[in-house]
Amino acid sequence: MADLLQPEFRSGGGGSAGEVDISASMTAQHQQAHDGLRFWQFMVAGSIAGCIEHMAMFPVDTLKTRMQAAVPGACPARTSQPIGLSQALRSVLRSEGFPGLYRGIAAMGLGAGPAHAVYFSFYEFFKRALSGGRQDGPAWAHAGSGVVATVASDAVFTPMDVVKQRLQLKSSPYKGVADCVGRVLREEGFGAFYASYRTTVLMNAPFTAVHFATYEASKKGLAGGLAGEGEEGFVVHATAGAAAGALAAVVTTPLDVVKTQLQCQGVCGCDRFSSSSIKEVFQTILRRDGYAGLMRGWLPRMLFHAPAAAICWSSYESVKTFFQDFNERRLNT
Repeated sequence: MADLLQPEFRSGGGGSAGEVDISASMTAQHQQAHDGLRFWQFMVAGSIAGCIEHMAMFPVDTLKTRMQAAVPGACPARTSQPIGLSQALRSVLRSEGFPGLYRGIAAMGLGAGPAHAVYFSFYEFFKRALSGGRQDGPAWAHAGSGVVATVASDAVFTPMDVVKQRLQLKSSPYKGVADCVGRVLREEGFGAFYASYRTTVLMNAPFTAVHFATYEASKKGLAGGLAGEGEEGFVVHATAGAAAGALAAVVTTPLDVVKTQLQCQGVCGCDRFSSSSIKEVFQTILRRDGYAGLMRGWLPRMLFHAPAAAICWSSYESVKTFFQDFNERRLNT
């Protein structure tokens, strides 16, 4: 896989000048087709972008979790209507203060870096493969690459996401990341860390497909309109990322509510389910809260993903640019 992502410069010992020129031309095209970056550089760029994104937006994620879990004491008493964003914020600040918004951030830090490294490296690899080596590939190639990337990254991130959400709940019985991991293993078994994996994939697959397709399409359109002559810059990356994040977040909110219910089940008054059946959770939410319950936390979810995507994509593209300049300087020395 790494060999397909990194440009190679080779010439046979007895090759003619014409053959060398052709090889150099093909290498230059190969480098341009895939940004001239090595596999590990995509991983580093993705890891940095993911950490910056999730750390910056973590308080909003905490409010979303509180609203979706909707347990007595975590927010105002459970009602048939979705808990409001302002209510959730006042509840956290009144009972726990500002630090309450950052409870569980260590788990996020441990999971976001590796998961995003996998996410972006898989995305770049499969984007190139599905696009036939062309940088300007079709939208379906970007969407398909995103789906493959999210299935792989979710396998890395889901266990830490379970820990993170359990720590975010008010009156969480866990003292920290290590305590939460140890107690879940002893009391519920290793499978508890992946109880929501199927739901997460079913949520993130369409989320990522919409996200990447919207991002690439928006970037292409904005590059000519804002930057001129197809040049991409910070404004293009940030705006395209924000649009993609907001749209994808709203569309997939019901599955995110199901995921939160599965990951927090049995903790701080959350319902416990007999299985990891998505259908069972959907039926429980509809019976208890109606259809409005499936949209709990849609506003903070959108408020999280719009700026988060802007931060993530602009950071990712900035680190890629750094590595491109670095590789170019190395080749010229």
